[in-house]
Amino acid sequence: MSDDAEYTESGVRIHRYEAKEKSFRIAEGDAEALEAIENHIKKHIGKIETVMHELASDLVHIDVHVVEPTAERNFYTLITSGMSDLPMTVHDRAVEFRFAELLVCLPADWDMPKVYDIMTDEEHWWPIRWLKYLARFPHEYDTWLGEGHTIPNDDPPEPFAGNTQLCCALLTPPLLFGDEFRSLKISNSKTINFYALLPIYKEEMEFKLKRGGEKLYERFDQEGVNELLDINRKNVCDKRFGIF
Repeated sequence: MSDDAEYTESGVRIHRYEAKEKSFRIAEGDAEALEAIENHIKKHIGKIETVMHELASDLVHIDVHVVEPTAERNFYTLITSGMSDLPMTVHDRAVEFRFAELLVCLPADWDMPKVYDIMTDEEHWWPIRWLKYLARFPHEYDTWLGEGHTIPNDDPPEPFAGNTQLCCALLTPPLLFGDEFRSLKISNSKTINFYALLPIYKEEMEFKLKRGGEKLYERFDQEGVNELLDINRKNVCDKRFGIF
């Protein structure tokens, strides 16, 4: 371990990123991968009703595919495409995780019309903004994102919006879909891994850094926490209740 490296109490490396000066580079999409992702979504989740297209894209072209609530899954599912157009910068032991896409699930009563009013309605837009932000993040900072990674909203973390105290993002395997959805083989050299964006509280992130991800997952399992967003859900590590 280098002297200037930071580690959590559980032994996990902490990375801090500074904005990099990069010239704008128009994204070149991967048509083959996009078609495969769309078919993968239709097969394992459902019909794509809407696609939120980017008009101008730097590095990668991030679109968000929207699957509306159904009787089987009474919630919206939003999945990115484009994050996997470029490989992430991974270490030698994580080559199989170079390509990824992200998803988040929103309640059936989420006001989706307001989602498109991004200039005035951050309380409805923030989950999608964070999907797009994280999908571009590894390419902007020459790093990678994968299962168990946490990203705070600023340092120290601030709530994502005025309607919630959730303030950090945790990437987990999707729990609301079958195991076959979690990866998509495009070619012998490219397999896309799908991760769920799970918004968490500051105390939950601190608990994970101190005790490890598995301990936090155990608490989520006990409380039924998954990628279906609940902006007012119970904080499973709330110090006020002595469960930290």
